[in-house]
Amino acid sequence: MTATRRANLVAAAALVFSMAGAIATLHAIDHTRRASAAQEALYVRSSKVLRRMSLGYTGLLADIYWTRAVQYFGERHHHGSRDFRLLAPLLEVTTELDPRLLPAYQFGANFLAPKPPNGAGLPGSALFLMKYGIEHNPGQWRLYYNLGFLYYTEFKDYAKAADAFAQGAKLPVTNEYMPILAARMAQHAGEFDTARMLWRMTYESTKDPQIRDNAVQHLLALQVDEDVTRLEQVVEKYREQTGRLPASMGDLERAGFIHGTPADPKGRPYKLMPDGRIEVQDPESIFFITKGLPPGAAPPQPLHQIEPESR
Repeated sequence: MTATRRANLVAAAALVFSMAGAIATLHAIDHTRRASAAQEALYVRSSKVLRRMSLGYTGLLADIYWTRAVQYFGERHHHGSRDFRLLAPLLEVTTELDPRLLPAYQFGANFLAPKPPNGAGLPGSALFLMKYGIEHNPGQWRLYYNLGFLYYTEFKDYAKAADAFAQGAKLPVTNEYMPILAARMAQHAGEFDTARMLWRMTYESTKDPQIRDNAVQHLLALQVDEDVTRLEQVVEKYREQTGRLPASMGDLERAGFIHGTPADPKGRPYKLMPDGRIEVQDPESIFFITKGLPPGAAPPQPLHQIEPESR
């Protein structure tokens, strides 16, 4: 047997072994039991060990672990679980195996940061993930945007959000909104306008239908929150001028405070309550609202399985 043929046989055997290992890993993933004890197992937690096992096919294993992370989050999110203990380790292994797998950072942060049941409630882990992503992909402005978004929404740290947006704005390829967001964060001004710009930018910067729908839902919620805030301010002005609360929206219109009947983005008129509060007609129809809810009601949240963009 020639040396060339021996080398080809060894290479073929290595490839078969690698593919067999990948198939076995997928089989283990698909048949992992859902019991809480089994959920503590993460197959192989060490990316160093996995790199040796992969025989150079680290990208393939990264895809496998990323698929498992999405399946794991989607299943638990769909069932309204509050236990996401494997999510951060799955994402950590995924990105260590392939630091350039950008969807793992963008989607992973969205999985980790929000409070259960819409996320793992681990904004610190999301922050670590985003910083790791930027360290290994410093030219990707979307990662700086995601980092600034995280600082703004989860930590209310305007200074660090401004810095993240400003860094992203300096990149050769960036988005025109980045310097505007940096300036607004630095001024702490226009909360509704700033949030609206963030969600509009989220909508425009992806083609993924789930993320775009999520952005639309947040934009609708912002409109409701802004409407309710403004209307309750109007009610207070009416009370200051007349010494009593308005009995109806008609009172506000006759006094010149409003024109027509204010309605939510779904076209339903807002309700004026006897104590002067403003409520929406159907709180379950507009997700993420924080204003216009009955006393003690929690903001309605969508419950669906999330699928990621391809690379």
